[in-house]
Amino acid sequence: MTETKNRAPGHTVRAGIMMAIITLALSWHGCSPGEAPGGIRLPADPGISLEQANKLSELPLACLQTVYPNKLGQTLGDSTDLGEPHVLHPAFYGCFDWHSAVHGHWSLVWLLKHFPDLEQAGQARQKLKENLSAGNILAEVAYFQGPRATSYERTYGWTWLLKLALELHTWDDPLGRELETNLQPLTGLIARRYLEFLPKLNYPIRVGEHTNTAFGLCFAWDYAVATGNRELENLIVSRSRDFYLHDQGCPLGWEPSGYDFLSPCFEEIDLMRRVLDKRGFREWMDGFLPALEEAAFTLEPGEVSDRSDGKLVHLDGLNFSRAWVMYGLAGQYPEYAHLAGIADNHLEHSLPNLVGDSYEGGHWLGSFAILALDKRAALADR
Repeated sequence: MTETKNRAPGHTVRAGIMMAIITLALSWHGCSPGEAPGGIRLPADPGISLEQANKLSELPLACLQTVYPNKLGQTLGDSTDLGEPHVLHPAFYGCFDWHSAVHGHWSLVWLLKHFPDLEQAGQARQKLKENLSAGNILAEVAYFQGPRATSYERTYGWTWLLKLALELHTWDDPLGRELETNLQPLTGLIARRYLEFLPKLNYPIRVGEHTNTAFGLCFAWDYAVATGNRELENLIVSRSRDFYLHDQGCPLGWEPSGYDFLSPCFEEIDLMRRVLDKRGFREWMDGFLPALEEAAFTLEPGEVSDRSDGKLVHLDGLNFSRAWVMYGLAGQYPEYAHLAGIADNHLEHSLPNLVGDSYEGGHWLGSFAILALDKRAALADR
């Protein structure tokens, strides 16, 4: 699927994304486009095949350089702050909003790293090289340094940016080294933003959407540990303990809220399993969510009522994010191995919903699906 850079909005772009989603979902159960699916099931082999990776790559390829529709999320000081998305954000202007563009780039890097023989590897590498040029990243830095951008994309876009940086850091490829170097000015700025912001945050944000504090710290912690940024790592550990160590009885039964794509309870678990030692985590879980250790524990996936509604479709993201948390927990602590089946149920529930999906889901759900499938494969490898 070939897209023209900076293409204006139109039916062709959205139709291309919808076809990418349809062919991806059909590929998961052996149908070709035009055949009626009998119901998508997760493959017995938990790994992603090359064929599936090819289909997954079509989702970010279809939107990374698509300007419209676009949600800038911008605070205007005066008319001079107005601008076209690709002018304001020459690296991350596609996929509807800044953070979705960032994790769209992450998904392409992940796919290229694990599947260098992707059918569209050349196109993927070219788009990454074009978007993540040194000049484009410096323009992104300039935007973040503006007087009204201190809180821009805090902390959801921040944590995805550090995840992209880490994926580039661990990609053994000359293009990976080039893009990591190009991205470094923005990576460093975002890391400093965490150091500036976290000491001032008196209370964690516990919602199921973008501003969830625990989610905003998970990928940042991974980046800090992998790259040896001890100052950031230590601050995240300290603030995580301040925010969450004394939490008890998380009301999982109150979830989900109508627009959730993250579980406040599960995101807290995903963070604390990183920052606490084994004894400390087990003791904390005994008070926080002891029911998770019971073999009879059940949890129903979120249900989407209207896939054309950009908020209501968040619940498919919830199913994917719940799945990756459960896979990660089961992989780290054997007493939670039974959660893998519940995670499979969540993942299987939302994969069929990608068939014929609208742009409201198509511009971002692919990244969430990749992350969940990656965690599933990692669990199977243990």
